[in-house]
Amino acid sequence: MKVFSSADAQKRGVLAIVLVSATFVFLYLSLRRYAPFVFHPDELRVWIDQFGILAPAVFVLVQIVQVIVAPIPGQVVALASGYLFGSVAGTVYSITGVLIGSAVAFMLANRYGRTFVEEVLHEDVVVRFDEFVDRVGFLGLLTFVVIPGIPDDAVCFLAGLTKWQLRTFMVAITIGRLPAYILTVYAGGELASGNFLEGGVIIGCLIVTSAIGYYKREAIRDLVGHLREHTPF
Repeated sequence: MKVFSSADAQKRGVLAIVLVSATFVFLYLSLRRYAPFVFHPDELRVWIDQFGILAPAVFVLVQIVQVIVAPIPGQVVALASGYLFGSVAGTVYSITGVLIGSAVAFMLANRYGRTFVEEVLHEDVVVRFDEFVDRVGFLGLLTFVVIPGIPDDAVCFLAGLTKWQLRTFMVAITIGRLPAYILTVYAGGELASGNFLEGGVIIGCLIVTSAIGYYKREAIRDLVGHLREHTPF
């Protein structure tokens, strides 16, 4: 399977990677100048600790909101969580927020129906992924959401329009989302520990994978659907 369908798609993919990378560089330089304490984990954690139990609660809340409203990529919040709280606690806070947000999106769609979902999601996303969850089943959904860059937040809303039980859906979302979040939080923890090379390599791989996942989301959707049709379970 070709990564890009055309030369124009390849240019857009490369441009997206460049823009995301440039954003990280800009953010890094800005923080270096205006908030240098951010690059001293001990000082930053002391500052965070003054908020007590509110610090992790705020991160969980931000992660919940990003699933429902999606102004901030979830991996960005996860990266910050790993940087501030370490790999273990950061993963717990991030995945807790993601799962609560996913459940809320599912239940909102289930409660208020298709009209609500069509108002929340972009029309193009609804057209492309409507009935996807019903068609691919548990293993198909799990395979789909494990790839970074896929519109899994939108799938949470669309899943609420199906006959799926919330608990079944949450199991698939938990297993599917966990690998990318563990890696992202770990990268944040490595940056906080001064291991910039390892953390940077992980972030770079996630950026490239996310860009490919985003631009090939339809091909991935069709492939998952095709595989589901040819499996006996």
